[in-house]
Amino acid sequence: MYYKIVNKTKNLVVAKKAIVANNFFKRLKGYMFQKNISDDDALIFYNTPSIHMFFMYFPLDIVFLDDKYKVIKIYTNLKPWRLANCFGSKITIELPAGKTIKIPIEEYDILNFIPYAN
Repeated sequence: MYYKIVNKTKNLVVAKKAIVANNFFKRLKGYMFQKNISDDDALIFYNTPSIHMFFMYFPLDIVFLDDKYKVIKIYTNLKPWRLANCFGSKITIELPAGKTIKIPIEEYDILNFIPYAN
């Protein structure tokens, strides 16, 4: 199942094709070893207050949300071999680098996940 991520605060689409990393292997792999991702892609992680960029070939924007889908921290253009964390967050989203500026997404914005079948 895919999700469309919408910035409810600004009424803008963040990602058209987000998937949930809902098992051990999806959570472990994430975007590791991929050469690139589409501007419409995103990965959603639940209960993951920190992520690593080990074995990544490109930077990402990382957005941490609370349990009400409110943005509480943003890492823009996080480069490979780095770490990002936001203890207390409930949801983490990985987006293409620069996406949080392009949309824009800011702290305190509310995001929605709208499911659809692929």
